[in-house]
Amino acid sequence: MSLPEPLRRQLSSFSRTVFTDSHRTGPQYRGHHADNKIIPSLPLQMSLYFNVYFSPFWWLCTVVMLYLKYPVLSDGYKFILVTVMILASLIEVIRLYLGYMGNLQVKIPELAAFWLLTLLLQLPIISFLLFNEGLNIQPLERVVNIIFALFLTSQAIAAFFTLKRMVNKLATHFRLNTFDQLDDHPVPEFYSLGEEGRAVSMARRGPC
Repeated sequence: MSLPEPLRRQLSSFSRTVFTDSHRTGPQYRGHHADNKIIPSLPLQMSLYFNVYFSPFWWLCTVVMLYLKYPVLSDGYKFILVTVMILASLIEVIRLYLGYMGNLQVKIPELAAFWLLTLLLQLPIISFLLFNEGLNIQPLERVVNIIFALFLTSQAIAAFFTLKRMVNKLATHFRLNTFDQLDDHPVPEFYSLGEEGRAVSMARRGPC
């Protein structure tokens, strides 16, 4: 299962806009293909691996704490907390799946979606659960949410640099392919002449 093609195009365009290094001028010399091999990020993959095992533990602890403190919460916070837990659980499953696919299979749209979900949705949700004292936060909740927030922060940073590296590697690979195509299809001889060569060519043809 992969992202819909229109969404993939949008995420690819977003990645090129945000993560392309504008200071790069291309490869230092042509034919240098060895450095253009794109490999997954080991720190990001390790974080995702441990996160997969931690997430069920976080979910269980949070649900148990919600059940225990539910009677003492106000009606507004009851609704908010249940809604937040449902959203966080769904986002986490999608987020981890996209992270694994994007990193291991070197798919930029999926990894960009993972980064956006981490930074714009999951991290604010966990911050809300961690710092909103109206939720009657229990010590166990605080501990597991702090650990979860550390996972999310490290993954957001690692995914940012991984995306930046992937996008710039692909840009370099594209430039190298363009150079190779120019070598295979050189411009006609007339257009490669300098000014002196053009004058000689015109003199041989004589006046019109």
